[in-house]
Amino acid sequence: MAGSTTNMSVRSFKHVAARVFHRVVELIARALFSIVYFGSKDKVSPINNMLLLESASSLAFKIRTQKVTSVEVVQSFIDRINETNPIINGVVDTRFSAALEEAKAADELIASGLKSETVLAKEKPFLGVPFTTKECLQSEGLCHCAGLYKRRCLKGTKDADAVAHMKRAGAILLAVTNVSELAMWWESHNYVHGRSRNSYDTSRIVGGSSGGEGTVLSAGASPIGIGSDIGGSIRMPAFFNGIFGHKPSKFIVSNEGQFPCPSDEEHSSFLGLGPMSRFASDLLPTLRVIADKNASKLKLDEKIDMKKIKVFYAEDDGGSFLISPVDPDIKASLRNVITYLEKAHGIKAQKVSLDLLRISGPIWLARMKSRGISRFAQELSNNEGNFKVGWELVKWLLCMSRHTLIALFTVIMEGLGEPYGSPKHQHLVEKSNQLEMQINDLLGNDGVFLYPTHPTPAPYHNEPLIKPFNFSYSAIFNIMGFPATAIPLGLGSEGLPIGIQAVGTYGNDHLTIAMAVELEKAFGGWVAPSVSV
Repeated sequence: MAGSTTNMSVRSFKHVAARVFHRVVELIARALFSIVYFGSKDKVSPINNMLLLESASSLAFKIRTQKVTSVEVVQSFIDRINETNPIINGVVDTRFSAALEEAKAADELIASGLKSETVLAKEKPFLGVPFTTKECLQSEGLCHCAGLYKRRCLKGTKDADAVAHMKRAGAILLAVTNVSELAMWWESHNYVHGRSRNSYDTSRIVGGSSGGEGTVLSAGASPIGIGSDIGGSIRMPAFFNGIFGHKPSKFIVSNEGQFPCPSDEEHSSFLGLGPMSRFASDLLPTLRVIADKNASKLKLDEKIDMKKIKVFYAEDDGGSFLISPVDPDIKASLRNVITYLEKAHGIKAQKVSLDLLRISGPIWLARMKSRGISRFAQELSNNEGNFKVGWELVKWLLCMSRHTLIALFTVIMEGLGEPYGSPKHQHLVEKSNQLEMQINDLLGNDGVFLYPTHPTPAPYHNEPLIKPFNFSYSAIFNIMGFPATAIPLGLGSEGLPIGIQAVGTYGNDHLTIAMAVELEKAFGGWVAPSVSV
């Protein structure tokens, strides 16, 4: 017994020592990055065109009622892309001429009077409204390489299902946006399109893999976007760029057309395609469109009484190993939300401690494991023979590799981790199932869990290499197939966006989106990166 206690004490000491060491490394790295990027901070220019400040839903109504033409709207966003993209590098391929032709056709349909405004609103709710999507979602005629150099010349031959649904709803595709290499990292950088930059501070990341989408929306260069999320790839870019993003319940939105796309049902359940927007009011109507027939599985038309929503929250994960502490600004914003909900709606939110959240990272990594050889290595080779990671590392050191360093590290980590089916792997899968049951029992069908989307505001470029596991705050909910909505809550002390996420149980997307709509009213939602004086 005494020996067991001693062993536990030794393990505890080693754990604390490792956490302290990692924190010191983080602080030193942050100091070095601040020196490297000193004086390089820049922002996008102020938004002067008032059309760019409208929600997609508002634009759709004004176009249908001929208060503004689709051509005017589309041209306004084209101009804004041309103005901001040299700074943020979010857009990587465009179809401006075709978009203007489609806008002209939309205006002609409306002017013809063949269909009433009511009919058009039902049949084509986004008629004449432009939108963008990340380039790893296939869009006919546009780049579809997912940041992989070997695929740099590939163009989409058809539209991904979600893109096609948006087009059938009358929306007009303007452009596709940048991603991380093979959409598997939380900084959007690759050797095909380069690095995307944050609209609030160009020395900071935009997140990934939907990072290009996040910064384009934040800059006011698109009214609505479609992202994908297997480990936080909608919610982290939404958080870093101060916009809203929703990862739907599993299997609600088709993954068809996403590259790379999971090959088995379990991993497909972790991936969710969803809407991203500067305005919470756009999330639900966009989700309804891209979910298509599956929208009937959700309660999107259910009227929400905020007073009847049960709210639970946690300020952090309880102290995960090798995870950054939650920034004080983020904790303060969460406390402000809890105070507001009680004063405005009489909701007495319950603070909870879910111990298994501390191993969110290991759980996600274990659940992403698959039988056989490294899937990521196969994808990096574009499924064309063996991928020699050692040789690629040598080439990277000689500035000859066409792969990002983090992609090479990912291959190594995938090979070094716990093998699929091993006792440790099975143990983590069991813990994953336990956590899912705990959250289901806690929330039921009328509860929402408020939790940090990410522990820190947007880091400097390349800084995620020092804190690679911070993505676990969002990734854990992909494993459970739960809906989760990223909600911006203004700017922190560094002038960067901060916010939280609202998580619900399966099929309760309407609750997390309702929370986003409510908190946008209370706290203002998106804040423009630059203000025109």
